[in-house]
Amino acid sequence: MHIALAGNIGAGKTYATYILSQALRFEAAYEDDKENPFLMDFYQDMVRWAFPMQIYLLNRRLETTLALQRSQKDFVQDRTLYEDAEVFAPVLREMDILPAREYQVYKALFDKIASLVKPPDLLVYLRASVPTLVDQILARGRPYEENISLEYLRRLNQAYEAWYASYERGPKMAISMDELYGREDGPTQLVDQVVRRVVTLF
Repeated sequence: MHIALAGNIGAGKTYATYILSQALRFEAAYEDDKENPFLMDFYQDMVRWAFPMQIYLLNRRLETTLALQRSQKDFVQDRTLYEDAEVFAPVLREMDILPAREYQVYKALFDKIASLVKPPDLLVYLRASVPTLVDQILARGRPYEENISLEYLRRLNQAYEAWYASYERGPKMAISMDELYGREDGPTQLVDQVVRRVVTLF
């Protein structure tokens, strides 16, 4: 079974991936920001680096997704193949960060790739308000995230809501992370909600 976690920057995908993989005894596939050679450059000059950043991420997401599917193991995946193309890239285009020509090339490539890849068995959207995202971003203290604007996070949240509402590739569920952060039973509540949804799939 392939469970894929989706959510904005700071929503808690890595945390949820660990909790769920441990509870379900699934393998965990994490998004490894440390290996991204464009990340620091992108947050310092988004216009210059948006296109190579998106291409790099698309390639990495494809590699990860294909590896998971070939393994035939049960996995929890941190971030889906779809979010960069259907959430982040449109927001970058709307903000005039990603030029129209580059966006069209990128989107055409993504559409071809998406048509060839099996979607996850369950999409879990981690919904979090901008204040919660900011708290989590500050708490983890990643240097390259220091310049993320509130407007960027707000637009991404709006795009995520629209994307989740229109997602029709397979089963899905949303979890309110605002309600779980700081609670002693937060991890248990997270696992319980996902398990209840998984049970309905069989």
